[in-house]
Amino acid sequence: MLQNDRKIGENLPVIRQLDDGAINRIAAGEVVERPASAVKELVENAIDAGARRIEVAIADGGKTLIRVSDDGCGISETQLPLALSRHATSKIDGTDLLDIHTFGFRGEALPSLGAVGRLTITSRVPGETAASITVSGGEMGPVKPAALGSGTIVELRDLFYATPARLKFMRSDRAESQAIGDVIKRLAMAEPFVGFTLRDVTGGGDGRVTFRADPENGDLFDALHGRLARILGAEFAENALRIDAEREGLRLIGYAALPTYSRGSAVAQYLFVNGRPVKDKLLVGALRGAYFDFLSRDRHPAAALFIDCDPQLVDVNVHPAKSEVRFRDPGLARGLIVSALRHALAEAGHRASTTVAGATLGAMRPEPIPAAGGARVYQMDRPSLAARHAAYQAQAPGLAEAHSAWDSAPGAALIDTPVSGRVDAMDAPEARDPLPVDQNPLGAARGQVHENYIIAQTQDGLVIVDQHAAHERLVYEKLKRQMAENGVAAQALLIPEIVDLSDGDCARILAVAEDLKQLGLTLEPFGGGSVAIRETPAILGEVNGRALVLDILDELDDQGESLLVQAKIEAILSRVACHGSIRSGRRMRGEEMNALLREMEATPHSGQCNHGRPTYVELKLADIERLFGRT
Repeated sequence: MLQNDRKIGENLPVIRQLDDGAINRIAAGEVVERPASAVKELVENAIDAGARRIEVAIADGGKTLIRVSDDGCGISETQLPLALSRHATSKIDGTDLLDIHTFGFRGEALPSLGAVGRLTITSRVPGETAASITVSGGEMGPVKPAALGSGTIVELRDLFYATPARLKFMRSDRAESQAIGDVIKRLAMAEPFVGFTLRDVTGGGDGRVTFRADPENGDLFDALHGRLARILGAEFAENALRIDAEREGLRLIGYAALPTYSRGSAVAQYLFVNGRPVKDKLLVGALRGAYFDFLSRDRHPAAALFIDCDPQLVDVNVHPAKSEVRFRDPGLARGLIVSALRHALAEAGHRASTTVAGATLGAMRPEPIPAAGGARVYQMDRPSLAARHAAYQAQAPGLAEAHSAWDSAPGAALIDTPVSGRVDAMDAPEARDPLPVDQNPLGAARGQVHENYIIAQTQDGLVIVDQHAAHERLVYEKLKRQMAENGVAAQALLIPEIVDLSDGDCARILAVAEDLKQLGLTLEPFGGGSVAIRETPAILGEVNGRALVLDILDELDDQGESLLVQAKIEAILSRVACHGSIRSGRRMRGEEMNALLREMEATPHSGQCNHGRPTYVELKLADIERLFGRT
């Protein structure tokens, strides 16, 4: 660019028709970016063929071997050469490119792979004999008889040998194998009734199985839950909320994790449209927006969401790798995700992630037992009713006289250290009704320690509540409800602030002006590429209008939406809630502690604070007894 370097020579350029080999290699550059791309295309073909079990074998990260075996319908001997021709497919007839019900539809994958590698297809249709065909570097061989029971085996060797420049951009074998594993797992989530096996055969032989997911049984949600537990782990399945919502022809199903089960990056976000794994900015932004009020900006939700709709409502032919889609009504898809997830989170109430209790128990270490003595086993019975009655009586302040003898005993001063904890007097358990667990899942308060943590007893364990974090969330939710009912108060500027923008930026900011007005920020066109700021949210005080508008535009450009104004307003509400909540260090009476527990049970999202951290930890009695060797 520093010189007048013309890309076309002085002579008049000549338009040439490229040969089929060059065309296929160019197409392969778009479709087959790396070995994982080839695996994706071949496995999708197997799923489209109706396979119920698919096995993928790779060597050297897929660079030297990719073999996909399936039990699908197969390809007849006469159609094998046609399958390797460009734009030849059995999945569409070409009359309507929006009526697509399969993964593939372009007919580019097999000829593209044959153009850059050594491809062999062996297949058998029921009732016919098996046949095989090979294409190497774009040169197709003859159809030959083969031995195969059923289905299809596609073997791709020496990927990119015909385009050696591409090999220089390949990553390590380990990285390529991980990318292939990620592709298989995404497709396995989309097809829970199909079995998948990934095998690494580097070095020859049967190799080792790196991933296996057997076909799931039951209805769709049971099968999907089992498959997600297999891929994302049992902890995700335990802490995931079932999602099932429908709106104007779009149906959303799947599982989304509780806010307290969040991740440090967006690695656990899986989105599918009509069974197709996609990485779409619109859908990712909707997922982020649904958790916007529950997670800090450095935490990310975990979810596997599936949108099903009429193919006419979505265009999947907008990306070479079909990883992006375009909805006819993007706002409908986004609104469905946000409303469905927020409804599920609200129904979860005060529920918090089970991983919190697991981390708490993991931090507790029983005293090690000397090796010489061996593992000591305790066989301890549950305390009798009389023993528990005596224990409860011992907690009452009335035993002060009984303790006087102990206080005067020799050595008592050694344990007379300052503590910050107390227990309110409680009636004996047999004098009151059992804990109504259904109505009071957080149990009944039994004491307060360090003037900050409430200890409550449930029917099958105990709960430790951070009184400040819990009450802060309760006050925050109350402030949000009041703001939703009364609206955001706006303050009119005496002199409107004029912000000069480009024509494109001006059009984008005015397109969301109505949404911003509901948050107290009123913008109006001011001629040319300028906008006038008439009102700003009163709760924000003095605002740098130009900086605010530019930040909103940056968010619109990056994420397709802007939550900046809402974030600033809710940050103020959060600070107000923090200052208006019960402070750490305040002693609470028994009725105050129980009132806080009851309000937590009745308030949605009270299981996590305003930053996604838990407000309480629940420990089951069985886990506590294991810590003390009672099992």
